[in-house]
Amino acid sequence: MKIKITRVDKTLPLPKYETSGSVAFDLYSRIDEVIEPQTMKILPSNLIIEVPAGYALVLAARSSLAKKKNLVLRNGIGVIDEDYHGPQDEIGLLLYNISEDPVSVAKGERLAQGLILPIDRAEWEEVDLIAKSSRGGFGSTGI
Repeated sequence: MKIKITRVDKTLPLPKYETSGSVAFDLYSRIDEVIEPQTMKILPSNLIIEVPAGYALVLAARSSLAKKKNLVLRNGIGVIDEDYHGPQDEIGLLLYNISEDPVSVAKGERLAQGLILPIDRAEWEEVDLIAKSSRGGFGSTGI
Protein backbone atom coordinates (compact mmCIF):
# COMPACT_ATOMS: atom_id res chain seq x y z
CA MET A 1 0.00 0.00 0.00
CA LYS A 2 1.47 3.36 -1.03
CA ILE A 3 0.48 6.32 1.12
CA LYS A 4 1.17 9.98 0.37
CA ILE A 5 3.10 11.75 3.12
CA THR A 6 4.60 15.21 3.66
CA ARG A 7 7.37 15.96 6.14
CA VAL A 8 7.27 19.52 7.48
CA ASP A 9 10.97 19.29 8.44
CA LYS A 10 12.88 17.25 5.83
CA THR A 11 15.80 16.67 8.26
CA LEU A 12 13.67 14.22 10.23
CA PRO A 13 13.23 10.72 8.78
CA LEU A 14 10.16 9.22 7.21
CA PRO A 15 8.33 6.88 9.58
CA LYS A 16 9.40 3.25 9.35
CA TYR A 17 8.50 -0.14 10.68
CA GLU A 18 11.40 -1.00 13.03
CA THR A 19 11.29 -4.78 12.48
CA SER A 20 9.88 -7.13 9.86
CA GLY A 21 7.14 -8.10 12.35
CA SER A 22 6.19 -4.56 13.42
CA VAL A 23 2.55 -3.66 12.80
CA ALA A 24 3.00 0.01 13.67
CA PHE A 25 5.44 2.75 12.67
CA ASP A 26 6.86 5.37 15.01
CA LEU A 27 5.99 9.07 15.12
CA TYR A 28 8.47 11.66 16.31
CA SER A 29 8.45 15.11 17.84
CA ARG A 30 9.36 17.82 15.33
CA ILE A 31 10.61 20.12 18.10
CA ASP A 32 12.50 20.19 21.38
CA GLU A 33 10.03 20.80 24.19
CA VAL A 34 9.68 20.68 27.96
CA ILE A 35 6.38 19.49 29.37
CA GLU A 36 5.78 20.74 32.89
CA PRO A 37 4.43 18.41 35.62
CA GLN A 38 0.72 17.53 35.36
CA THR A 39 0.52 19.49 32.09
CA MET A 40 -0.63 18.69 28.55
CA LYS A 41 1.05 19.82 25.34
CA ILE A 42 0.48 19.07 21.70
CA LEU A 43 3.76 18.27 19.99
CA PRO A 44 3.94 18.37 16.20
CA SER A 45 4.77 14.99 14.62
CA ASN A 46 6.27 16.51 11.46
CA LEU A 47 3.86 14.47 9.33
CA ILE A 48 0.87 15.11 7.12
CA ILE A 49 -0.45 11.75 5.95
CA GLU A 50 -3.15 11.07 3.37
CA VAL A 51 -4.93 8.06 4.85
CA PRO A 52 -6.42 5.94 2.03
CA ALA A 53 -10.20 5.80 1.60
CA GLY A 54 -11.68 3.04 3.76
CA TYR A 55 -8.86 3.24 6.32
CA ALA A 56 -7.97 5.18 9.47
CA LEU A 57 -4.64 6.03 11.00
CA VAL A 58 -4.80 5.11 14.70
CA LEU A 59 -2.19 6.64 17.00
CA ALA A 60 -1.15 4.91 20.23
CA ALA A 61 1.58 5.57 22.75
CA ARG A 62 4.80 3.63 22.33
CA SER A 63 4.81 0.89 24.94
CA SER A 64 7.74 2.47 26.82
CA LEU A 65 6.46 6.07 26.81
CA ALA A 66 5.02 6.13 30.33
CA LYS A 67 7.79 4.05 31.89
CA LYS A 68 10.74 5.84 30.29
CA LYS A 69 9.39 9.38 29.91
CA ASN A 70 6.48 9.70 32.38
CA LEU A 71 4.33 10.78 29.44
CA VAL A 72 1.01 9.39 28.21
CA LEU A 73 -1.13 10.17 25.19
CA ARG A 74 -3.81 12.23 26.91
CA ASN A 75 -6.62 11.11 24.64
CA GLY A 76 -5.64 7.42 24.94
CA ILE A 77 -5.56 6.94 21.20
CA GLY A 78 -5.75 9.33 18.31
CA VAL A 79 -7.80 8.76 15.18
CA ILE A 80 -6.71 10.41 11.94
CA ASP A 81 -9.49 10.48 9.35
CA GLU A 82 -8.98 9.97 5.63
CA ASP A 83 -9.85 13.62 4.89
CA TYR A 84 -7.33 15.13 7.35
CA HIS A 85 -4.37 15.87 5.10
CA GLY A 86 -4.45 19.53 4.09
CA PRO A 87 -1.39 21.81 4.21
CA GLN A 88 -2.09 22.79 7.86
CA ASP A 89 -3.07 19.27 9.01
CA GLU A 90 0.19 18.19 10.62
CA ILE A 91 -0.56 15.37 13.03
CA GLY A 92 -0.23 16.47 16.65
CA LEU A 93 0.58 14.28 19.64
CA LEU A 94 -1.36 15.30 22.76
CA LEU A 95 0.97 14.36 25.61
CA TYR A 96 0.46 14.60 29.36
CA ASN A 97 3.25 14.59 31.93
CA ILE A 98 2.14 12.27 34.75
CA SER A 99 5.16 13.02 36.92
CA GLU A 100 6.03 15.73 39.46
CA ASP A 101 9.03 16.85 37.37
CA PRO A 102 9.41 18.58 34.01
CA VAL A 103 10.00 16.17 31.11
CA SER A 104 12.22 17.09 28.19
CA VAL A 105 11.41 15.81 24.73
CA ALA A 106 14.07 16.03 22.05
CA LYS A 107 13.46 16.79 18.39
CA GLY A 108 13.27 13.43 16.60
CA GLU A 109 12.38 11.49 19.74
CA ARG A 110 9.93 8.63 19.09
CA LEU A 111 6.75 9.14 21.13
CA ALA A 112 3.83 7.38 19.47
CA GLN A 113 3.09 4.67 16.98
CA GLY A 114 0.68 4.60 14.07
CA LEU A 115 -1.40 1.79 12.63
CA ILE A 116 -3.21 1.93 9.28
CA LEU A 117 -6.45 0.00 9.85
CA PRO A 118 -9.39 -0.83 7.57
CA ILE A 119 -12.63 0.77 8.68
CA ASP A 120 -16.25 -0.24 8.09
CA ARG A 121 -18.96 2.39 8.37
CA ALA A 122 -22.07 1.38 10.28
CA GLU A 123 -25.62 1.78 9.08
CA TRP A 124 -27.90 2.18 12.09
CA GLU A 125 -31.08 0.14 12.43
CA GLU A 126 -33.02 1.52 15.37
CA VAL A 127 -35.17 -0.99 17.29
CA ASP A 128 -37.14 -0.71 20.54
CA LEU A 129 -35.45 -3.70 22.20
CA ILE A 130 -32.30 -5.53 21.12
CA ALA A 131 -32.35 -8.42 23.62
CA LYS A 132 -34.75 -9.62 26.34
CA SER A 133 -32.03 -9.88 29.02
CA SER A 134 -28.81 -8.08 29.94
CA ARG A 135 -25.49 -9.72 30.69
CA GLY A 136 -24.56 -7.22 33.42
CA GLY A 137 -23.05 -3.77 33.76
CA PHE A 138 -19.62 -2.24 33.67
CA GLY A 139 -17.03 -4.77 34.91
CA SER A 140 -19.61 -7.55 35.36
CA THR A 141 -17.48 -10.31 33.81
CA GLY A 142 -14.95 -10.07 36.67
CA ILE A 143 -17.52 -10.89 39.38
